[in-house]
This record gives sequence, structure tokens and C-alpha cells, in this order.
Amino acid sequence: MEYKFREIEKKWQQQWINTSAYKVSNVSEKPKFYVLDMFPYPSGAGLHVGHPLGYIASDIYSRFKRLKGFNVLHPMGYDAFGLPAEQYAIEHGVHPAVSTDQNINNFRRQLDNIGFCYDWDREVRTCDAGYYKWTQWIFLQLFNSFYNRKTNKAEKIEVLIAAFEKEGNATHQIPHSQFPITSFTAEQWKAFDEKTKQDILMQYRLAYCGYGEVNWCEALGTVLANDEVVNGVSERGGHPVVKKKLRQWYLRITEYADRLLEGLERIEFSESMKEMQTNWIGKSSGAEIDFAIKNHDQKLRVYTTRPDTIFGVDFMVIAPELDLVDQIKSVEQTTAVDEYIAYVKSRSERERQAEKKISGVFTGAYAVNPFDGREIPIWISEYVLAGYGTGAIMAVPCGDDRDFKFAQHFNIPITNIIGKHFNGEDANATKDATLENSGFLNGTPMREAAEIVIGKLEELGIGTRKVNYRMRDAAFSRQRYWGEPFPIQWKNGTAYPLNETELPLLLPEVDSYSPGPEGEGPLANIPEWVAKELETNTMPGYAGSSWYFLRYMDPHNDQAFCDRAVSDYWNQVDIYIGGTEHAVGHLLYSRMWTKALYDLGHIGYDEPFKKLVNQGMIQGSSRFVYRLLFPDSVSMLRGDLSSNHAPVFISEGIYKKLMEIDVDNVIERIRYIKSVAPSSESIQNASNSIVTSKLHVDVNIVDGFELDIEAFKKWRNGEYANAEFILEDGKYICGSEVEKMSKSKFNTVNPDDLVTKYGADTFRMYEMFLGPVEISKPWDTKGIEGVHRFIKKLWRLFYDEVKGQVWNHDKATDAELKVLHKTIKKIEDDTERFSFNTGVSTFMIAVNELSDLKCYKKEILEQLLILLTPYAPHVSEELWSALGNSGSILDASFPKFEAKYVTESTKDYPVAINGKTRTELTLDLSITQAEVEQIILNNEVVLKWLDGKQPKKIIYVKNKMINVVI
Repeated sequence: MEYKFREIEKKWQQQWINTSAYKVSNVSEKPKFYVLDMFPYPSGAGLHVGHPLGYIASDIYSRFKRLKGFNVLHPMGYDAFGLPAEQYAIEHGVHPAVSTDQNINNFRRQLDNIGFCYDWDREVRTCDAGYYKWTQWIFLQLFNSFYNRKTNKAEKIEVLIAAFEKEGNATHQIPHSQFPITSFTAEQWKAFDEKTKQDILMQYRLAYCGYGEVNWCEALGTVLANDEVVNGVSERGGHPVVKKKLRQWYLRITEYADRLLEGLERIEFSESMKEMQTNWIGKSSGAEIDFAIKNHDQKLRVYTTRPDTIFGVDFMVIAPELDLVDQIKSVEQTTAVDEYIAYVKSRSERERQAEKKISGVFTGAYAVNPFDGREIPIWISEYVLAGYGTGAIMAVPCGDDRDFKFAQHFNIPITNIIGKHFNGEDANATKDATLENSGFLNGTPMREAAEIVIGKLEELGIGTRKVNYRMRDAAFSRQRYWGEPFPIQWKNGTAYPLNETELPLLLPEVDSYSPGPEGEGPLANIPEWVAKELETNTMPGYAGSSWYFLRYMDPHNDQAFCDRAVSDYWNQVDIYIGGTEHAVGHLLYSRMWTKALYDLGHIGYDEPFKKLVNQGMIQGSSRFVYRLLFPDSVSMLRGDLSSNHAPVFISEGIYKKLMEIDVDNVIERIRYIKSVAPSSESIQNASNSIVTSKLHVDVNIVDGFELDIEAFKKWRNGEYANAEFILEDGKYICGSEVEKMSKSKFNTVNPDDLVTKYGADTFRMYEMFLGPVEISKPWDTKGIEGVHRFIKKLWRLFYDEVKGQVWNHDKATDAELKVLHKTIKKIEDDTERFSFNTGVSTFMIAVNELSDLKCYKKEILEQLLILLTPYAPHVSEELWSALGNSGSILDASFPKFEAKYVTESTKDYPVAINGKTRTELTLDLSITQAEVEQIILNNEVVLKWLDGKQPKKIIYVKNKMINVVI
């Protein structure tokens, strides 16, 4: 009986659908286990073989836990809002909802083809109104809440209003220190008009509105993300990009900074992931200091982690975008300052942070050191960002390498001291001193020195102790169409929340996806929307993805985002599988949203994920062809289409030898190329320089490294139909390189093709066999043959292609039970540890050993199938049914390991005569010295070597060896 894998797989996939095999109940006596994948954005390109890596790992683990007796929640959905669908709509005139739906259908088909155990009744799509109604609802919870620093949790805004009415804001400091109103009494609060009250409350809300800088591209008429700006111009079209202030929504994630750090101690994330989040949050302790500015009323507020170095400050640097710059710049420096600010506006924040070149401009203003009266020049530079600290630093060249290089570059005098005693005596610290040992005040340790300085600053009323964070409040609005509308209405410049009964606020139909006036979103082009004064921004992609794991628990509830009893049952996600690229985005935001919902009493836990597994990347093995470029073909590539030079491609070996010839040695290059292609008219007519162009080629038209020339000629609509090929040994050999798998590099492999050719079970096991889940590894389709042969060898333990059924009901031998239980132990351990690659190897070893033992016994084989089910569910289900079992193997119990079957009772001993091994004996482990001697003296081989002599001694070393001395 032949192993017809596609028939088998389609059969059981349909059977599982018909029987709702993967439907999960929210009520069960079994212990729960929640396995979650980071849900995908459904791109038009569909899945390539790199995408399912984490999905297969989670599927194996989900099935394993089900066999172990758990009620397993393993859902899937789609992160369906976002920029790509909107860009596609702009370019092709297709509504984002239509293209998104098409992409989801393709993704679903591909996922089903691989045989995942998702409960599709729980599918969520962030773009469905029934879903984003609750995203809007959660936004309203954040908008209507504040972070109470006294109780260290989010509370309703009404609690804050009640406090204001009773005692003003004496115990609730305004989070935004630059707000014009810093403190007020209860009487003042009651006297404020409605707009002032709402403006003050906006400074406390967890979701709040302010003004922030965006990348504005006038030519494209839109706002661009940082990664869409390269060297000050748009990535698309190369148009100028400038910074522009627009109204933006933010999440006050900074209030949760300490709790986000603390929570890392209670969850199983990798140390590298914890480090990434810790560094992103960037907690530091220091002081804020107000420096007077010479001839100005304004103060320059600086945050520093080293207040003890205040005597070594030689210059100040402030962020160019601070309003203070315009207020303090001197007449003489105005032109230089304005030109520099214009330059900085063209730079993305990422570029500014990565810039190694030193740049800056002197403002013409001076700060005054409060302790010694020294005048300190104030500079602006792009490396200081407005969003970190106060947007200003005090520079100490003799204690900081960056400050030292800046001072050297601009010839700023350096005092060469870190600090002074308060009696004016210089401390002994120079540029060479390290910060760790550069305290002052008669050698006072750094921390104690800092405490003394902070005390002096507070005594003088010009400074205060301050804990700061590198993390900034998360921007939470986009000037796009394809996103969740904000449930906010503006009345006379004040934001008011919609009533919960008005949700969902539906995304309206539009005729154009073009941006609105002055950088607003496309919704600003809809008269009815504007007339109702509704917010014209939409939410970012991470809005829906910050809470989707909660909706999976109760996806059809139209009365709540998730019933509290259901949420309490499923509780935290037990294991979450996803990539490290979301370390400081989605993973932080979802943790913050969970904590806020916990604070407000909607769920019973403040961390969403107990354990995180970061899958590595399956890299593409790219293939390259090498094109020879003659002068006319070079001009053609530059746009001179008058040339009709047929493209010429040289095989890799020829290319490598050509590269060994100096590029300036034109004659030698031409001579070599002519020698390898004497019959090529194109090459023989070449009389000028020859260069090469390295081009990616579709890996699917390359067999290993050999190019399918005919397929190549048809590729890309026949662009290379007339190409000429210079071969080596009659073949065109491609170059190769391991790179990120992507459509642009033509190195993607469609899993559909592999499933069709080898089967879903083979594909699943091969993905795992490539290496540890957490490690990135290159894809090599050729290796899949070995896994396919393994499954066919497994099949032959049940069926012979000629004889038919070979399995039987015979009693298992000790040797067969040993193989089985050794496999049970290893598979259980490997699967629990996510070591699926070694699990696949274990199955291969087990099948080989059972084949050698000619074991066709149901007693052994059906237990082996249960073990295999998480890895290869289709063939396992088919053979389980063939063994006569009535129920599904999905509902079987995971085999129990019994140590007695693998415990050794005998040992093979080498027997030496005078130190040389002559034979081998299998002896019981409990054997005594006397029994050994009796067996030895009756052994034919030993007797032959004794040749009638009596041994002087028989040495028996238990578990090792036997030596007969004669």
C-alpha cells in the first residue's frame, strides 16, 4: 500500500473540520494552557517558508499539551490595519478592506494546507468593526483614567477631579512640567472655566493629546514614518522632508516605567529580551538643575546623572527644536542658528542618534554656574533630543568622551576639572580620570558627592532630585485612513470622548486616500466627518495588537471585550512565540495595556505573557547570475534604450576568475573572456572595458546551483529571452549567499509548492529539523528529501507496497519496549524544552531501530504514533485509524515512560588474555566474582588461549572488563 500523502492530508484536514476537532471550550475540568502566536499582517505576497517556523513550533507544543491532558487554547487572527494596505489602495484604486480580505483568504488557505490546530471559530481581525469597537472602548478607558502616583496604579479621572475639588493638585503634581499652570488650590480649580479644566485634565490622562513633530513631505502631501525618510528625503520619490508640528495622541507609558521594569523579574523572557526592554526604558537617577541665562529672564533646565560634576561644566548643549533657542539666540548668531535648525529639521531622529559626525552651533547665549559664577556657552546640536530629559545637557569634557570630542572640535576651552570643594579648591580629576573615581569634596565617593550637591541645589531652590527615563510616551496617532477611528469629538478646541453606546465609530467610506489639509489624515477630507468635529487621525497598527490575546478568549462577546470569568479562566498566555523585532514595540505596549486594564479592574493579572520564546529567522539562500557589461550595455542600463546589445551572462567560476584580474587591466580581462567564449560573437567583438553586474535570480528556477536557462529566459516577462550564456562544463552555475528571505531578493520559497511535492507532515518536520527554533538558519530545500524518506520508512512498519498490511498483534519483546520507552522519555523532554530538531532526530533513530528489529507490532507502533502526532498529525491519524482505533488520535493520552524497560540488566564485557581482548561475554549485572570465574573457565575461546594451563589470576572489574592472567 503506497503512502499517498496528499490524499491522506486532505482527508484528515476535512475530517477535523467536520468534527470540530480543534474547537476549544471556555468550560472544562481539564487544566488550561494558552499557546499564542504573534499574529501576522496578511501581506499580498502570502507566506514563504520562513513565516511558518514559529507557527509550527507552537502547533507542536499545543498538540503535545492536549495529549498531556490540558484544555489548550491555540487561536489565530490577523493584524489587519496598517500602512501597506493603504499604499496598495492608493496605487491600485482597491479599497483596503477588499485587498486585506483577499490577503487573509490566501493566508488562511496556506495555513490550513500545513495542518495547524487553530480554533478558527476564535479568529479575530483588527479591522472588523466588532473587534475595533473594543479597541475604541479600551482607548476610552485610558482617556478617562490617570496614573495615581500615590497608589501606583491607574484610576478613573473622576478620582482626580474629586481630589482637585478638595485640595487642588497639592498631592497630584502635573506630569508635564512645561504646562503653564503648575499648581492650583481647590478654590482656583473651581474657578477655572471648562476649557482650562479640560486642558489641565489632559495633562494627566493616560491617553492624551498634544503637539509633536512629524516628518512632513510636501511633495507627497503626507506624513512619513522615520523609516520612510533617508538622508532628509522621502524613500519614495526622493522628495524633501521637514519636521512639522501636528496634533498627536500619545499613551502615557512612561508612568508605567517602574512597573514595566519590575514585571520583567516575574516573567520568563530571555535575558537578551529583558536587556532590550530595560535599556529602552532607560531608568536613571540624578537631578534637574535650573541655570540662569545671562541677560535673559528664562532659565535653562538641565537633567544630569552626575550633579557632582557641576564644577567641570564647560558648555551646555540643547536640542535645536526647543522653543528656548529662538528666545536666547544672539543677533550675531541668528543666521547660523536658523540655518542649523533648518538642517536638523530634515533629519530623522534615527539618523540624528546614529550620526558620528560632530555638528553644532553656538547660540551666542551663556548660562551661569550657580556655585562659582562662571559663564558657560550654550550650544545646539542634533545629538541632543528634545524628548529625553529636558532636552538639554551640561557638558563636562574632562569626564565624558563625547563632550571632550565636541569641545575639541569647536575649540571650546576645557577646565580639566570634574569638581571643586565648596571652599573653591580644585579637585584632582582630569580628562584621564574615570567617572567611577572622579568624586570630589576631599575624595568623597561619587554617590555621596552627588547627594551633597543635590542637597545644596535644593537648599538654593535651583535644583531637585529626579529619576528620568529614556523611554518616551508612545505616539498613538497616524495621519492615515486605514486604522481605527478615535472615539473623540472636538468642541471648541477641547477633546470629549464619545459615549460608549456610540461605539463602534465606524471607519467611513472615502473616495480618496490622499492626505487632508496641512498634513491631517484623509478623514479630514470628508465634510460630514469634519462637520461633526470628529478626530481626523486614526490609531496606529499596534492599537489592535496590544490586546488581541484577550479577545481570543471571548471573541463573540458583544457586551464586553472579554467576560471577566472567561478571562480569569484562561488567565495569562502560558507561552508566546514571536520574533525579537517586536521587543520594544508591541511587547511593551501590550504589557502596558494589560497593566492598565488590571488597574481598572477589568482583568485579574498585570502581565500578559508568562513565557516568551523568540523564534529565529529562516534565511534565504539567494542565487545570483553575473552579467557582462560592455560599454553599450552599460549605457542601456543607464537609460539609453537605443542600444540593442543582447545580455551576456557568465557562470560563477568564470566570474570568479575574471574578478581575480585587476579591473584596470582591460586588455587582460578581454583576453580572458574571449578565451572562454571563442564562439560568442558578442564577446569576440568586444574591444573596450568589461565589467560585471551581480543580479539576484529566482531560486525557484535554480536546481541547487545550476540555473534552468530556459526558465530564466521566460522569467520577468521574457526580459532575458535573447540572453547569451557562457557556461562551465556545459552548465550555468549560480553564485549563492545567505540573506534575509524576502520577495525583493527572489529567494523566497512558497510552502504550497513543498507541501504539494512532499506533504505537510514532511514540511512541518523539516522546518523543525533545520535547527533549534531560537536560532536563525538558512533554508535548503534539498535537505527535505531525508525527512520525506523517514516518513516513508515509518509507513513501511505498517504497510509493504507489495504485501500490504504487515502490522500485527504479537507481543512486544524487551528490546522493542526498550526502544519505545527510550523514545517516550526523549520526545517528552525535547518537546517540553522546544528542542524540536532533536525530537525529529529521535524519531528517525527510533524508526531505524524498530526497522532493524523488524518490529511491526501494534503494541509498540500505536504508542509511537501518539508521540509523533504533534509533529506529523496527518500520517499519525491515518495509521492510528488503520490500526483499528475508533476515536481520533488527537484525543489519545501521551504515553507514560516506564524506567524498567530501559534499565540495563546485562552488560557486554570484553575478555582479555594477558591484556589483549580475545572475546566478549554478556553477563548479568548482579553476577559475583566466583560466578565470573566459573563462566570464564568454561568458555571455549578462553580455554583455547589457556592451552591447558591454569590462570594465575582472573581480574573482574564490574561494569568494565575481565582480564585473565596466565
